[in-house]
Amino acid sequence: MRVFRRLEKSFLTYSYIGMYCLFMARAATTSDAFNAIAEPRRRQILVFLAGGEKQVMEIVVGLGMEQPAVSKHLRVLRETGLVRMRRNGRHKLYQTEAEAIRPLHEWSAFFEQYWSNQLLRVKERAEQMAASGADRS
Repeated sequence: MRVFRRLEKSFLTYSYIGMYCLFMARAATTSDAFNAIAEPRRRQILVFLAGGEKQVMEIVVGLGMEQPAVSKHLRVLRETGLVRMRRNGRHKLYQTEAEAIRPLHEWSAFFEQYWSNQLLRVKERAEQMAASGADRS
């Protein structure tokens, strides 16, 4: 018991409050599209590239990120198939791969129905409140 208390004290991090588990391996960011887009900057890059092909420096300037970070994120996005790269002479051009995003869209579509229902209820509640307020006037 004493050894456990010493061990527990030395690991007072987020794992202590249950957010992370030290003994459970994390999935690799390149294991699937969902892990790849868990990083907000990768989602920004995907949106930025949806407008058309861009070079790395265009992404760096457009998103205000450091070049090494952009390259790292592009590597992850390429390995998961969310971004494709094309060479044009010495330049590498990157673009969002729409077909690879389909599983993400299909999964999130399930929740679209939930939010539509939520918004409908909010609208109905607002209309009821407006109607009851008009009745009092």
